[in-house]
Amino acid sequence: MRLVVVYLLIPLVLLICGGDLGWWQAWLYSLLIVATGIGGRLWAERRHPGLTAERQNIENYQNAKAWDKVLAPLMAVSIVFPLVIVAGLDHRYHWSPEFPLWVNAVGFILIALGYFLGAWSLAENRFFYSVVLIQTDRGHVVCDSGPYRFVRHPAYAGSIFPLFGIVLALDSFWTLFPVAAATIITVLRTVLEDRTLQDELPGYRDYARRVRYRLLPGIF
Repeated sequence: MRLVVVYLLIPLVLLICGGDLGWWQAWLYSLLIVATGIGGRLWAERRHPGLTAERQNIENYQNAKAWDKVLAPLMAVSIVFPLVIVAGLDHRYHWSPEFPLWVNAVGFILIALGYFLGAWSLAENRFFYSVVLIQTDRGHVVCDSGPYRFVRHPAYAGSIFPLFGIVLALDSFWTLFPVAAATIITVLRTVLEDRTLQDELPGYRDYARRVRYRLLPGIF
């Protein structure tokens, strides 16, 4: 229920800040994030019963790496709420010009691609916790199937695509400022998590040699 409330709150904040119930981009974005957010959790729960509750277990947060106790909630907030607030206000006060329709379309493709990639990653990895946590005593092993065949952190890659997609889809140059902050946080968490997994998760170093890139094939 908490997840449902959060995913409904995001469109509400966007529409309130935008002040325009006829803003078609906001409604399409809302449909995408609610469908993939809630649908992705249902998909993951069907494949790995109990994963949703495990991701919200307070003990996992308490046992997480100290740096991730800061970065995990910071990332969770930064990749959505600052963006929809700024994009909504930008629409209300017309800070940015309207973009061509094809630019909006590219933005929505990036959003859909990113959110699907995140949902697929969650459904594929039964040890996809909300914080960095190694639990070898519970059978924690490397996931190298699904999107993990292409990059080592596909969910984080899936978080970055919609950041830039929102700028294009919602006609908001000003959203680039929170996008830059969210991207830095995501990349930093990726680097620290990857280092932790290489040091502590058996088999991860071999996996890293097979799958060379962390976020973007051929780049990083």
